[in-house]
Amino acid sequence: MRKITAGLFISLDGVIEDPQDWHFPYFDDDMGEAVGAQLGGADTLLLGRNTYDGFAGAWPEREAAGGDDAVFAKSLGDARKVVVTHRELDSDWRNSEVLSGDLLTAVRALKQEPGATDIAMSGSPSVVRQLLAAGLLDELHLMVHPIAVRKGMRLFDEGDPIPLKLLSARTFSSGVQYLVYTSAEAPVDGGYEQAKTHLPHTEQG
Repeated sequence: MRKITAGLFISLDGVIEDPQDWHFPYFDDDMGEAVGAQLGGADTLLLGRNTYDGFAGAWPEREAAGGDDAVFAKSLGDARKVVVTHRELDSDWRNSEVLSGDLLTAVRALKQEPGATDIAMSGSPSVVRQLLAAGLLDELHLMVHPIAVRKGMRLFDEGDPIPLKLLSARTFSSGVQYLVYTSAEAPVDGGYEQAKTHLPHTEQG
């Protein structure tokens, strides 16, 4: 079964909306390498409609322009792009298709299909939330920027808690924390009576 990984730029206060307005000053070689490994090397992309429309409106032109980002743009163009939407696609970006049927059922089927790489996601927060809640997202890659944006959509909205397990953590030279999580079992019940046993017991003189 193929894994699904999701990568998101996120601020210290949890904002993911309009990262182009605040994250570019932190984009360096470390981040480029991480984005390339998680997204650029995937042969299949799973994208929400808004993220797809943003990608389709930018990356084909960047590929055609032949600039510094053309190689990355080509890798996105060559990948199979499966889009979560109830509307027909109005883009002619190659290798694009609509995910048919119920989201969770269709994603389970997609994970069973053959492929050479993980299935990668970028942005697409509403889809990420649903897959996390259903236990279908294998890895959540968060690039936590050292900035409080203080306005905009946050990754996690109201609802039931979603326990996560930290798989890896790395600090870029920019101060960005690159954190990779996977789903986890809910923690055991506990309260202050249990927690206080872990406080320092040395008497203060």
